[in-house]
Amino acid sequence: MKLYRAQEILQSEAKIDVELNGVSVWIDSVDPEKEMAKVHVELQPADSRVVPVKELQEIQ
Repeated sequence: MKLYRAQEILQSEAKIDVELNGVSVWIDSVDPEKEMAKVHVELQPADSRVVPVKELQEIQ
């Protein structure tokens, strides 16, 4: 995923499906300088991690 798209998804009020390695995740924050995103597994907010934005995939 491109950095600008991750930022758009984060700011969107619509639910936009995003996956990390085939697992549905929510984007919590984006660090544009490092091109990293903090994400958590959709139904497990405590299971968060910081990953490169390029590893995220928008599901259409």
